[in-house]
Amino acid sequence: MSFHRTAFAALFAAVLPAVSWAQSESAPSEALSVELNTAQNVGNACRLTFLVQNRTGVSIDKAVFETVIFDSEGGVVSLSLFDFRDLPADRPRVRQFDLPGRDCAQVGRALINGANTCVVDGADSTICRDKLSLSSRVKVELLG
Repeated sequence: MSFHRTAFAALFAAVLPAVSWAQSESAPSEALSVELNTAQNVGNACRLTFLVQNRTGVSIDKAVFETVIFDSEGGVVSLSLFDFRDLPADRPRVRQFDLPGRDCAQVGRALINGANTCVVDGADSTICRDKLSLSSRVKVELLG
C-alpha cells in the first residue's frame, strides 16, 4: 500500500510543475485579458463577441475602450466607444457589440485605441491600459 502512495506522490510532484507552467503560459498573471471570441452576422450587423478575464486582482467598476474597426483592405470604417461595463476580479465576462450595416467578411481588424474610461473603487485608473492583454480566436485581428 505504501508503494502506491509513494508512486502517486512522485507522479504528482513530477506533473505539478508542468501544469503550473502551462497555466502561466496560456494566461498572463495580473492581466486584463480581452479576447475577440466570435464575429458573426446578425441581421444587418456584424456582432463582435468578446471574452474578458480580469486577473488584475481588483474589480473594475467601469471600462470603456475606444475601438477602431478596419475593413479587409485596411481602411478605417468606424471609431466607437465599446462599454465593457463592470469587470469583476477573477470572473469572466462576455460582452457583445454590433457593427450596424457591416458584414463580418468586410471586417479586417479591430484596434483597441485606448481606454476612454477606467474606474476602480470610484476613481479613474490606468489599470485598463497598463494590464491590457489582447487576443483573437477569429480571423479578425485584435490590436492594441
